[in-house]
Amino acid sequence: MNLIEGRDLVVGYGRQPIAAPGSFAIRKGEYICMIGENGAGKTTFLRTMLGLLKPVSGTVVFHGMQKEEIGWVSQQSPAQKDFPASVEEVVLSGFAGRLSHRFFYSSEEKKKAVEYMTLTGCLNCRERSFRQLSGGQRQRAMLARALCAAKEILLMDEPTAGLDPAAQNAFYDVIDKLHEKGMTIVMITHDLSCLSKADRIIHFGSDVSFLSKEEYLRSSLHVS
Repeated sequence: MNLIEGRDLVVGYGRQPIAAPGSFAIRKGEYICMIGENGAGKTTFLRTMLGLLKPVSGTVVFHGMQKEEIGWVSQQSPAQKDFPASVEEVVLSGFAGRLSHRFFYSSEEKKKAVEYMTLTGCLNCRERSFRQLSGGQRQRAMLARALCAAKEILLMDEPTAGLDPAAQNAFYDVIDKLHEKGMTIVMITHDLSCLSKADRIIHFGSDVSFLSKEEYLRSSLHVS
């Protein structure tokens, strides 16, 4: 089952194209790693699928969900590090897109937030200020927040950048568990060691190549 389709898609800023992914489909349950050169359009591609950027041309089509139901984990930013809220408040904000005319989170949403904080290993930090956390703890909280929004798919932009090896491995362990439960994963990464987990590789360079892991390993794009 296809969750997201691109049809003759060209991405960029304004009318300036950066990459042309063309026509493609993201299928339910896939684990996709996006790799390639800096500036080749990987982040622009994800932001276009999220609806944060308009395509230069072509369309993005969702099947069985809305773009508000996509979980999103970005790279850490200085603004995140200084965010003046508790971990629980940050995680619950993942439900904000579903509040509509409500002013308060439901008991079911609060229960789900606890479930996701437990899953990602940040429940013991729930009352702490987000700004007081380590980099690894912040990304665990942001992953829990993304899960509050996610229906079936997580998009991630180098989520382990800047983390020490132990924190990276702990983060990947959580991602593996989510994938085993059926979550679709699409992740930009420069950590080639995690490609072994991928079903498909999207390579951004002079063009955009959608390859199975086996095709990528046999191709000239593979760097051992």
